[in-house]
Amino acid sequence: QVQLVESGGGLVQAGGSLKLSCAASGSISSINRMGWYRQAPGKQRELVATITSGSSTNYADSVKGRFTISRDNAKNTAYLQMNSLKPEDTAVYYCNARRFVALVDYWGQGTQVTVSS
Repeated sequence: QVQLVESGGGLVQAGGSLKLSCAASGSISSINRMGWYRQAPGKQRELVATITSGSSTNYADSVKGRFTISRDNAKNTAYLQMNSLKPEDTAVYYCNARRFVALVDYWGQGTQVTVSS
């Protein structure tokens, strides 16, 4: 089992920045990829960014050039630096850890990000 705890959400004005953190614990050696997803009211959960154990990254087109995902293996923590935030970035952001074997996903509890115009 893997436990994920997010932090860093909040309220920010458009154009501002926030940094989300996701601390992992448990069977972390089994994790192949960590990522961030988000879900806005009335919408499906969508992928924001992912980073593999080899540090390969992937971003949704809507956040490319504005968001940066990173990880600190020593701290078992993944980060999402969000710059130039827009009102449409408002959502609950969820941390995800994936084990490629059997495609097992673990989720954090979510953290609210609200961007005011």
